[in-house]
Amino acid sequence: MAGKAVRVYLGTRKGTYVAEGDEKRRKWKVRGPYHEGMDVYHVQPDPRHDGTVYAGVNSPWWGPALYRSRDHGKKWTEIAPPQMPVRAKRPPPNPEEDPRTVVRPIVNIWHLEPGPAREPSTVYVGVDPASLYRSTDSGKSWEPLNGLNQHETRSKWNPGAGGLCLHSILVDDRVPGRMYAGISAAGTFRSDDSGEHWRPLNQGVQVSFQPDKNPPFGQCVHKIALDSADPSTIYRQDHDGIHVTHDAMEHWTRVGKPLGDDFGFVVTSPATRPGTAYFAPLHSQSRIMKDGRLQVYRWSEKSRKFSPTVAATKWAGSFGTHREGLASDSLDPPGLYLGSTTGDLFVSPDDAKSWEVVPFRFPSIHSVEVSVAPGRK
Repeated sequence: MAGKAVRVYLGTRKGTYVAEGDEKRRKWKVRGPYHEGMDVYHVQPDPRHDGTVYAGVNSPWWGPALYRSRDHGKKWTEIAPPQMPVRAKRPPPNPEEDPRTVVRPIVNIWHLEPGPAREPSTVYVGVDPASLYRSTDSGKSWEPLNGLNQHETRSKWNPGAGGLCLHSILVDDRVPGRMYAGISAAGTFRSDDSGEHWRPLNQGVQVSFQPDKNPPFGQCVHKIALDSADPSTIYRQDHDGIHVTHDAMEHWTRVGKPLGDDFGFVVTSPATRPGTAYFAPLHSQSRIMKDGRLQVYRWSEKSRKFSPTVAATKWAGSFGTHREGLASDSLDPPGLYLGSTTGDLFVSPDDAKSWEVVPFRFPSIHSVEVSVAPGRK
């Protein structure tokens, strides 16, 4: 049997692309664009079904749409209508009236997440305005999870710069029924009953842009990632810093202060490197990397320290990232993949010991996801 096939799926400002390589991760063949000219916020392979990939495609003219591929992104089929109603309660004009229901069209599709392994046909999607949907038939139909969509705190949620978006969904197979969601700018929420009920869990994450610096919700979380060995450890990149929890989000500790400016959008934790996470901080005002140099930092739970992974003189440029722009694969050593707003895809095949850039200039990259599959006999 040939070596394993590695596919990097990119959602960009102007379509979907696929970079294909082998387990050496040194040479790449690029396919695309698919959904040409469309704003593709997220492309997500489904690890439960080899070859199945989902894409959230947005257009200011045609609205949002969901697509699915069964052949690693070569052919795509639309699987859901471009508009799905979002029903959310709002406070009545006076206390004696019943709460009314308002209907808001979806503005953008932000994130797609496969369900747990024991539910092979379940898929989740997060949208703007911040709402969560679930499909139990591989995307043919969708139901709103109103335990979050109509949460009692919703009337006080405020949009971040990208809108009121639900951009992060984590499903933890190791703890049945446990899910996490990240909303900008409402914070992180946890469900322990497969999405029926939710609690905001943000203790320890301060909010610099509100009068109350320590609210129970209202944080502008940018991305969250699970540790591969410990189901209670989660890594978090916020508008207001880098944080870690060791009790399933009950309490958060800020760990990014030694970096100076620890604002950023991305985080990933490789499956074969438990206790390790990677971040790519940006300047909080310009949204580009410090000193005009590419840099990715490794966080170690063992040492409780950060270390840079890119040589200071390696690449110069005004590099920025979007919140889905950093991913890692399941190989050992793990590969790391960073997509930039300048259209560069940086790849490390050896757990950030070395970095190269794929020789292809993509449109501005929104999202990076990776699948690894056995090669053909």
